[in-house]
Amino acid sequence: MADAYIVALTMLSRRELSEAQIRTRLARREFEADEIEAAVERLRLDGTINDRRVALAAARMESTIRHRGRARVIQKLRTLGIDGEVAEAAVNEVFEEVDEGALLDRAFERRLRGQDPKHLDEKSRARILRSLAAQGFTFDAIMRRFKGNPDR
Repeated sequence: MADAYIVALTMLSRRELSEAQIRTRLARREFEADEIEAAVERLRLDGTINDRRVALAAARMESTIRHRGRARVIQKLRTLGIDGEVAEAAVNEVFEEVDEGALLDRAFERRLRGQDPKHLDEKSRARILRSLAAQGFTFDAIMRRFKGNPDR
């Protein structure tokens, strides 16, 4: 049987993974709990796995490339198995560099598809609102944008 550490290194050579993801993947490959713990501890000590680094990279990708709002980015980090405090800190750091109002503006314009927001019926407004809320933007910010005063 292969060594859990070597298998984990192979996984990490493909892409950055959180500690929780490594643990889950090693468990799926039916490694014993003590083998998994030893491998994860060794990876943590040599800096190969670092949840803060994973959180920052994922938060940057979600915000700048996928144009997600703060809430959606935090949700994504938690699905990666990142601890709540580490996720919050990473999101706060990334959103210091990102203009969340500009993200909302771009998402809003994409949803409108060239229409004037004043001419939308209630059903269309509700659909856009739900879509933007699901993307992680706050209800208040979305409503301010609908009223035409982004007020960043």
